[in-house]
Amino acid sequence: MTADSAATPASNSPSGSAGEGAHRSDLQHAALSRFAEVYAHDPQGLWSAPGRVNLIGEHTDYNDGFVFPFAINYRTVVALRSRDDQLVRVASAFAPGEVVEASLTDLEPTNLHGWSAYPLGVVWALGQFGAPLGELRGVDLFIDSDVPVGAGLSSSAAIECAVAAALTDVWHLDFDRQTLAKVGQLAENKAVGAPTGIMDQSASMLGRPDHGVFLDCRSLDAEVIELGFDAADLELLVMDTRVSHSHATGGYAARRASCEAGAKAMDVSSLRDLSVHDLPRAEEVLDDETFRRVRHILTENQRVLDTVRTLREHGPTAIGELLDASHVSMRDDFEISVPELDLAVEVSRRAGAIGSRMTGGGFGGAAIALVPRARLAEVASAVTAAFAEASFTAPVIFPVTAAGGATRER
Repeated sequence: MTADSAATPASNSPSGSAGEGAHRSDLQHAALSRFAEVYAHDPQGLWSAPGRVNLIGEHTDYNDGFVFPFAINYRTVVALRSRDDQLVRVASAFAPGEVVEASLTDLEPTNLHGWSAYPLGVVWALGQFGAPLGELRGVDLFIDSDVPVGAGLSSSAAIECAVAAALTDVWHLDFDRQTLAKVGQLAENKAVGAPTGIMDQSASMLGRPDHGVFLDCRSLDAEVIELGFDAADLELLVMDTRVSHSHATGGYAARRASCEAGAKAMDVSSLRDLSVHDLPRAEEVLDDETFRRVRHILTENQRVLDTVRTLREHGPTAIGELLDASHVSMRDDFEISVPELDLAVEVSRRAGAIGSRMTGGGFGGAAIALVPRARLAEVASAVTAAFAEASFTAPVIFPVTAAGGATRER
């Protein structure tokens, strides 16, 4: 079971700012009520963390490169109450009737399985970063989410960051947000077994409204950059193909292995040490497949830098070509797209999007399109019609806005 399969359907998601606020309140109320039903007492607090959209910079994170995601207005909530012993009990809306129990002193990644590996993995990872688990009190947790299913919007990071934020508060840990992003990544890598980078957790921890998180994945220096979508009358449309994917399966791991092999053959510690100027030498040294994998990473790093520069100098209406080029690179060089993603990108561009690309780890999930607000309905209708004509499963299409990061809600 993947984290993305542990979220509620996008069709239940909010639309518009007023709807978002009401839906967020409903999600919180549901988590509080379900906590009381499961544990027979009220929680002491509620925390949340968002999913994310990656505007540009795909598979560059684990190559020590650059990424530019933003947190979105779909969240995971965690209700929590401290215990008098050292047990951790976790329950969730996506596994009704199941309560998984573990001791703070007995947690090991190899013993964690299924959906509970995400929250329990965070507990273990906090210990790896210095939390004195043997001296702390246990907790009861209940988790709910409206981060869409299987769309590549990182419901896994939302779970990890919400749990990390909650435990940091109640255990009075002196961890900053960058450290908590590392905690979430360690949990995903070791407890879940998905070899992902730190982008998703960084976006979920550091997000701000109407801003993207420009992250150097080597230094972990992060800068929030104004997107300016609202002022430019633009919306970011998510087109969830409903082709499910899993980062823990072989395709993602194989791409990471190719990148590591390319770096080794080029005699560098990671592909971050190379630039587009090194591509002629790389083509001579590497086999064709490894070269194309490396070419995607080097050109994608440059596209991230160009996107940030273009936003600052010319605004969001000027970044469309960079989004388009990113998709072509993922489709042809990194080979992580699928026909449904390619169709969504092609049709959205024809229907009026400024730029479009698949987002997330690939092999399914969602594409994004930057669309003038006046053409949202036109683009969504065109993509839906094209999927029907191709006999694909109907996509789920919805706008997202840049939101704040992990926080205590009450």
